[in-house]
Amino acid sequence: MKKIQWAVGLVCGFLNGLFGSGGGTALVPAMEKFLKLEEHRAHATALSVIVPMSVLSLGIYLMKASVPLDTALCAIAGGIPGGIVGAKVLARTKGRLLHLIFGLMMLLAAGRMWLR
Repeated sequence: MKKIQWAVGLVCGFLNGLFGSGGGTALVPAMEKFLKLEEHRAHATALSVIVPMSVLSLGIYLMKASVPLDTALCAIAGGIPGGIVGAKVLARTKGRLLHLIFGLMMLLAAGRMWLR
């Protein structure tokens, strides 16, 4: 199982570095399918994995001076309370509804990318 966990982390870390924190969109389904985590544990575990991956990616982007710090700080200021509320909602959301919401978000993101 450790090799599978490592492989999932490697692929999602690559995607995170490539797309920003987009690795999380692959991480949740991968944890459910390959690591057999139930929905809530997969989402919560993905959050704990995404933070260090995103911090590392941010460090790389900051070294290239391609991050507008004022924009990033404003997004962080809104993201912290949003993350707290989202985590509380996650704890109260049934697994089936969680899958539907996550799938809908992925479809919306795909549609946006397709139309660009």
